[in-house]
Amino acid sequence: MQKLWYKNAIFYSLDVETFMDSDGDGIGDFQGLTKRLDHLSGLGITCLWLLPFYPSPNRDNGYDVMDYYNVDPRLGTLGDFVEFMHQASDRGIRVLVDLVVNHTSIQHPWFQQARSDKHSKYHDYYVWSENPPKTKPEQIIFSGVEDSLWEYDKQADAYYLHHFYKEQPDLNIANPAVREEIYKIMGFWLQLGVSGFRIDAAPFLINPLGISDCPDLQTFLKDMREFITSRRGDAIVFAEANVSSEKIPVYFGNGDRCQMLFNFLLNQYMFLALARKDSQTLLDGLKSLPDIPNIGQWLNFVRHHDELNLDLISDSERQEIFQAFAPEKNMQIFGRGVRRRLPPMLRGERRRIELTYSVLFSLPGTPLLRYGEEIGMGEDLSLEGRNSVRTVMQWSNALNGGFSTASSDVLTRPVIKEGEYGYKQVNVTDQQRDPNSLINWMEHIIRIRKQCPEFGCGKWQILETDQPCVFAHCCESEGESAIALHNLGDYSCTVTLKSDEYNHLIDIFGDSQYEPLDINLPSIPIKAYGYRWFRVK
Repeated sequence: MQKLWYKNAIFYSLDVETFMDSDGDGIGDFQGLTKRLDHLSGLGITCLWLLPFYPSPNRDNGYDVMDYYNVDPRLGTLGDFVEFMHQASDRGIRVLVDLVVNHTSIQHPWFQQARSDKHSKYHDYYVWSENPPKTKPEQIIFSGVEDSLWEYDKQADAYYLHHFYKEQPDLNIANPAVREEIYKIMGFWLQLGVSGFRIDAAPFLINPLGISDCPDLQTFLKDMREFITSRRGDAIVFAEANVSSEKIPVYFGNGDRCQMLFNFLLNQYMFLALARKDSQTLLDGLKSLPDIPNIGQWLNFVRHHDELNLDLISDSERQEIFQAFAPEKNMQIFGRGVRRRLPPMLRGERRRIELTYSVLFSLPGTPLLRYGEEIGMGEDLSLEGRNSVRTVMQWSNALNGGFSTASSDVLTRPVIKEGEYGYKQVNVTDQQRDPNSLINWMEHIIRIRKQCPEFGCGKWQILETDQPCVFAHCCESEGESAIALHNLGDYSCTVTLKSDEYNHLIDIFGDSQYEPLDINLPSIPIKAYGYRWFRVK
């Protein structure tokens, strides 16, 4: 089971740059993160996923990497990283890092040599064309920002491929030398103690666009997995792949490729279900997921560092979500997503916020929290693009929310100052003093979730009820069963499970204190936006 540790882990995602500043320069760093490990340990986090912390011009939040073997000097040193890893291990917290190898920064030494000398070995590290094909509108990732996948480079007198910003030229994964470089990168960080990697932009990594005489790039996922396992048997690789259901098996293979995959499809159905206040939509989302190998696992999430991407559902369904949660144009991005955090989307309604996270923690798979979700942070829509949901962590009601002692005008990202989500209203310190706060509720649900491993590794089934607003499912593992009921509707009701297998249920978690169930009565009361978890005896 040690190799399957990820099935019942509690994941937490953060950007070192915006988490905690230790030296007063306005930029979060590894020393600051190390000092906040007790916060994460106390919350119940068992695995940290770190966004890129490598040297970078920061054209794309650090995803334009200049050096894969170092730490951005603003964030600390390799020594600081090693000390952080030691302290995290002491607290039983594993660490995963981003593997950003679909592209590099245009300032990476590889690209600088590639553009200056066509005979250099580094020229073939990238994808070039003298007469590139015309880009189709649907191929553009950053719609409204970029208008082509190809950028002319005067120095090289050729066009290079870039799926993202033009400052991020794509690597030529078909080149064996590039794959060897990637193995070296993974080996370096594994040697420093990481427990695996999150593959950024996985669909584009295995896309042969612009590559002639291309081998089957999908096999590279298997090769990566074999390399990682050979260096550390319990290390994992999980992929960012926002793809349709029929393409998902590519990333799991026969259990010999990625162990985990972000559950983008179910995430989009979940928000559609919340907008409709209807359980059938969420059930449809679960049913749409393909079967995956036993070693495979879904990583479920409410929000992450990018926009809430809605491109796997229909245009009309996307408009339903926009109307419910992002009705104004500046709340939307790229024509397909929402650039907001959850609490403002739900108008700060605590019971709906709790309901959403209760769904998250009980869905089949592993839950992921993003920094600030434990206190209900909001967004700053005055910031450009995705930066609206990347404001600094709010630790206290002190200057800059306790993130930094620097002057506010030099912070790496602004702190939310005004309104109901400003740091004086929403912060860790104040909430820890309030027994009814969201952070204490989060600690509670994480503790209960750890006591219900069935949700992480059990076989799940949907339970039929007589209430269309109630989503009910059961997970079973090694003879133990856990059931979760969620009322997505805005009215209280009494639920009857259409099965006589689950008459004797024991409450273990819920939105309020309900009367004990009568074993002879199969009906279960549940409040508006309520949730109840049960053990089956």
